[in-house]
Amino acid sequence: MTPITEVEGRRLTLTNLEKVVYPAAGFTKGEVLHYCATAAAPLLAHLRDRPVSFLRYPDGPDGPVFFTKNVPPGTPAWVGTAEVPRTEGPARMVLVQDLASLMWAANLVTEFHTPQWRADAPGEADRLVFDLDPGAPATVVECCEVALWLRERLAADGIAAYAKTSGSKGLHLLAALVPVASEDVSSYAKALAVEAERALPRLVTHRMTKSLRPGKVFVDHSQNAARKTTATPYTLRARATPTVSAPVTWDEVADCDEPGRLVFHAHDIAPRLERYGDLLAPLLDRGRAHALP
Repeated sequence: MTPITEVEGRRLTLTNLEKVVYPAAGFTKGEVLHYCATAAAPLLAHLRDRPVSFLRYPDGPDGPVFFTKNVPPGTPAWVGTAEVPRTEGPARMVLVQDLASLMWAANLVTEFHTPQWRADAPGEADRLVFDLDPGAPATVVECCEVALWLRERLAADGIAAYAKTSGSKGLHLLAALVPVASEDVSSYAKALAVEAERALPRLVTHRMTKSLRPGKVFVDHSQNAARKTTATPYTLRARATPTVSAPVTWDEVADCDEPGRLVFHAHDIAPRLERYGDLLAPLLDRGRAHALP
C-alpha cells in the first residue's frame, strides 16, 4: 500500500520509500525525504519566494537526469506557483514555501535550483553568485584559493561574501545585494572574473572554453544572468553518494588542503546546523544587503 501522510494539514502520497536512490551508499528514497525534513528550516528559507527548477533523478544519479521548470503535471493545488517571464512567453513555476510543499517536491527525487531573484521581482537580483569549477587536476583546494582572493576583492567594494560547496567538485560564493538589474550584476561579476584571471593567471580562467580549463579554476559568472539558476543551499545533489551543497566557514576554506575536507553528505548536515546554525543566514537579512559599486 502506498503510504499517505499528513504534513501541516496537507495529505501527501509518498511512494517507493525503500527504493535505493544512491546505490553506492545504499541511501534510499525514504532517507532522501528524511534529510529534507531534517534540513527543512534553512532549506525552505533559501527556497522561499524563488521559482524552483527541479533537476530530477528518480532512478538515481545513474538513471535519467532531467530538468523540470514548469509546474509538473499532478502538482497539488495547494502548492504555490508564480508566473515568470521567459523569452518564449510567460510560464508558471513552483514556489516551495512550506514543509508540505517541500516534502511533496522531495518525493519527486530532485535537486533544487533557484535564480538570484525573487518571484515578485523577476530580473531584479538580490544575490550575487560565483560558481568556482575546477578543471582536473585542479580540485576544490584550488577553488578555495580563488575564493579567498574573491572574498577580499568583494570586501574592497563593501560586499560580504559567503561560501558553500557545490555538492559536486567546486565551490560557490554568494553575497546579498540591494535589488538591482540582473544585467548589472552580470557585468560586475564578469569584470571581477576577468580581474581574478589577471591576478592569478596560472590558476584562473574566466572563459568556459574547455581547452583553457585543465588545471585551472573556471570562475563562472554566468549564473547571475536572469535566466540562469544555481543549486540552492542545502540541496542534495545527483552524485554517486548523497552529497549536499553545504555552507562552509571561511576558516574551513582557508584550511582546505585536500578535497575530502569539503565533502559533506546528508548525515553531516544536522550536526553542522547544531554547531554553526545556518552559515548563509546573512543572505536572508535584507539589512545586510550591499549595493553594487
